[in-house]
Amino acid sequence: MNRSTERFLTTHTGSLPRPDDLIRMMYAKEEGVPVDKAALAARIRSAVAEVVKKQADAGVDLINDGELSKPSYATYIKDRLGGFGGTSNSFVYQDLVDFPNLAKKVFGDPGRSRRKTPACDAPITVRDAQAALTDADNLGAALSTVKHAGGFMSAASPGVVGLFFRNDHYPSQEAYLYAIADAMRHEYEAVVKAGFVLQIDCPDLGMGRHIQYADLNLAEFRKKAQLHIEVLNHALSNIAPENLRLHLCWGNYEGPHHYDVPLSDIVDLVFRARPAAISLEAANPRHAHEWKVFETVKLPEGKVLIPGVLESKTNFIEHPELIAQRIGNYATLVGRENVIAGSDCGYGTWVGQAAVDPDVVWAKMAAMAEGARIASKQFWR
Repeated sequence: MNRSTERFLTTHTGSLPRPDDLIRMMYAKEEGVPVDKAALAARIRSAVAEVVKKQADAGVDLINDGELSKPSYATYIKDRLGGFGGTSNSFVYQDLVDFPNLAKKVFGDPGRSRRKTPACDAPITVRDAQAALTDADNLGAALSTVKHAGGFMSAASPGVVGLFFRNDHYPSQEAYLYAIADAMRHEYEAVVKAGFVLQIDCPDLGMGRHIQYADLNLAEFRKKAQLHIEVLNHALSNIAPENLRLHLCWGNYEGPHHYDVPLSDIVDLVFRARPAAISLEAANPRHAHEWKVFETVKLPEGKVLIPGVLESKTNFIEHPELIAQRIGNYATLVGRENVIAGSDCGYGTWVGQAAVDPDVVWAKMAAMAEGARIASKQFWR
């Protein structure tokens, strides 16, 4: 795990804009249209090289593959694991219930409407063990051509898989989650063995509160979240914490988010998770104030925070001085070496997502790098 030892490092959450031609190829694949597998694989590899260069050119230090091979950060598992052949899941977002016209807009997104989330209707198995290895090889090849401080790759947590893919097979949700964990262990360990930090995406710990568990009170939700963390730690038991980071997310959609569970209500549980680094939303209007949580909550020894200093749903380019302020708020409370600048969430969470113009994404990343330089001058004189 890289730390900010001489200056503030920069990174992001994971997903990045895909080229238009790759989007068309992946739409076709998702809809069952025959696609030349070799041509798709070659385009993914070249697109990863392109997105890695764009990150480096923007000044990002800790770089990834943009998740370009995946239809979305969570639903990709249907292509890599067996056992998912049931009917698609449906979701109720508690905050959008209050605003039905907005709900139509959110769920009408062309990328979101194409997502497939078939239920688990059979024992879960590893169906495509090569996919994660191919992703790692693509990233490794691309990183060899640019200057960087480190590479990372993302994978879905057992909890978020359980959120998106309904259980129609296992006798309990706990048994289902552990089955997912055992199947995902291969991918988790393959990423680290390839030499990359593994980021586990855990919207189930934030977004799950107002979607999957909206009918529970806070105490009941915390019990569910604790189970999710225990399952996650089981899946990651063979990986050292310093090779892991966790992304805490309340949902990467432009909604009211007024039912988001406060960070203060779950941060103690999140710190029980095995990963050393915690990436969290810290720039959007519902969570930008939560740096103050760390006035009273002590960061555990060995943990690192990756607060979002870039909002992921707006085309505003954050001013570098604001970014420096956001970095400084965290560094003052938890220590400069324990802060890495990041983004709230991804910019290509699913194929076809276009909330932020791709060119603006790279301008935002460059602003983050400049803001990190400003903050570094303040904290390393």
